[in-house]
Amino acid sequence: MKKTYIVLFSYILSVVLTVTVFAEPSKSDLKKDKAANQDKLNAVNEEIGEIEGQQEEAQAQADAAQEQLIALLANVDILKSDIANKEVEQQQAQEAYDAAEAEEQKQYKAMKARIRYLYENGNSGSEYIEVLLQAESIADAINKAGYVNKLYEYDRTLLVNYKEAKERVAALQEQLDEDMAELEELQMEYAEQENELNSTIEEQRETIENFNSKLANARSEAKAYQKKIDQDNAAIAKIAAAEKKAAEEKARKEAEEKARKEAEAKAKKEAEEKKSSDESSDSEKSSESEKSSSDSGSSSSPNYTSSGGSGTGKEIADFALQFVGNPYVPGGTSLTNGCDCSGFTSSVYKHFGYSIPRNSASQAGFGKAVDFSNAQPGDIVCYPGHVGIYIGGGRIVHASTQATGIKVSSATYRSISTIRRIVQ
Repeated sequence: MKKTYIVLFSYILSVVLTVTVFAEPSKSDLKKDKAANQDKLNAVNEEIGEIEGQQEEAQAQADAAQEQLIALLANVDILKSDIANKEVEQQQAQEAYDAAEAEEQKQYKAMKARIRYLYENGNSGSEYIEVLLQAESIADAINKAGYVNKLYEYDRTLLVNYKEAKERVAALQEQLDEDMAELEELQMEYAEQENELNSTIEEQRETIENFNSKLANARSEAKAYQKKIDQDNAAIAKIAAAEKKAAEEKARKEAEEKARKEAEAKAKKEAEEKKSSDESSDSEKSSESEKSSSDSGSSSSPNYTSSGGSGTGKEIADFALQFVGNPYVPGGTSLTNGCDCSGFTSSVYKHFGYSIPRNSASQAGFGKAVDFSNAQPGDIVCYPGHVGIYIGGGRIVHASTQATGIKVSSATYRSISTIRRIVQ
């Protein structure tokens, strides 16, 4: 029985030792595991960096779209005000037209009541005969005949004036309708741009949210790998401490010899480094001397060139008028095949050798600001999101819309932001 216990105890001990051996990884295995986890951690950190970069780019795009949307909404508000003002002008013009037409009809009826035959037939002979027959004397006949002529001319003059007034109001109504159509088309374009910007912002927000989820997963994964590396480090440190304790005796015997060799090597290395440092210092001094000599013989000031243009503002305005009727093309710069508003102004100025910014927002800050009362032909008239070239007489030539192309309009057909003078 005692022998049986001894055999059983020996078996259990061997199993425990075997389990212990397999449960305790070696230092080499731990280092391999640590290296593998470190590679995975590095890969995850690299992925995190890429995701963060993509997230920053998406945020930058969202911010840029937001800024564009804010500027667009400001232009929309101004455009709404312009449309409201234009509606008031249309109403006033309609009222003026109705009043002119009513006066014309009133005068026409009055004229017919007095001398209908004269106006309808253009022959006043019978009326003169009737006046002469009814006259009591030659003097009375002359006076009545003069009165008929004056009455005829008076009625005719009034009728012509009322008719011309009505025609002027009708022309104004036509111009106002054209201006309103252009503003409404611009309003539709702004609405499309607003929808596109809102869509872009929403897409970027979804992209950023997706990146947030990816970042959370990647950081969780990195945390797990870091935990494994810390565990490996702790196990390696534990094994290293045991190995150190076992090697202390051997190290003690070899310490003096090792220290001696290290001291000799250190002294030799310091001597070599000192020698190398002295040679390097001499070389740097020589190089600096040569550089100083070279610099003293040449100028370090960069050469700058400036480009300007020629042509008066009147010449620029006259040149721009040549392209009235040509098409409006978004993003275009061709004066013949099509251009947008800023493409039109920049291409006209480029013809005379002037280089101005390509977009309307930058052109609004270019050149010198002048008041509308001092505007001269060739000046750039800037509106919210639009530009044109002043041609004098309160008018501009501009690439208006896709429906109207390059045309001449009143400079005040909408609110002016600023007027810039390029040609001094």
